Amino acid sequence: MKPGDTTLFTPRLSIEPLVAAHAEILFPHFCDPELYAFIPQQAPESLSYLTQRYRRLESRSSPDGSEIWLNWAVRLTGSDDYVGYAQAGVEADGQAMLAYFVFTPYQRQGYAAEMCQRVRDHLISVFAVRSVYALIDTRNQASIALVEKLGFKREAFLPNADYFKDANSDEYRYRYAKSG
Repeated sequence: MKPGDTTLFTPRLSIEPLVAAHAEILFPHFCDPELYAFIPQQAPESLSYLTQRYRRLESRSSPDGSEIWLNWAVRLTGSDDYVGYAQAGVEADGQAMLAYFVFTPYQRQGYAAEMCQRVRDHLISVFAVRSVYALIDTRNQASIALVEKLGFKREAFLPNADYFKDANSDEYRYRYAKSG
């Protein structure tokens, strides 16, 4: 079994290791332009493209092997309804980057907090990371509130971190450091 092949659970969610078969289920959700308001990525160009991308991610490793790539499809437990997607990159220096999507129909129901807390705790306990960080567009008030609720602390302001949708984008870097 590869690192990252474990399904994680919360009271309401099953956080399943991402496989190519998830592409067909998740593709319609990822076509929602609202998901891309605060990130430079665009919706996947096709189901075929997303399937190939997920097939590459099944390796759970960056091409050079220096980083563990963990990706999950997040489903309501006991249901066929997928509410989102979570990803983490475990770096050799003992830190991990966390990112996530909650699909529009499922936003503002606590799923993001539930999945992010479970993934963060999994990174610390199983992958022995010392800290988990997130990069968040300064305009994304919902994500800022989420990471602060989960105990992440703002550690940096990154001006002009990205340029997309014909504008510069500033970011905050938030970090959750393992206690002890």
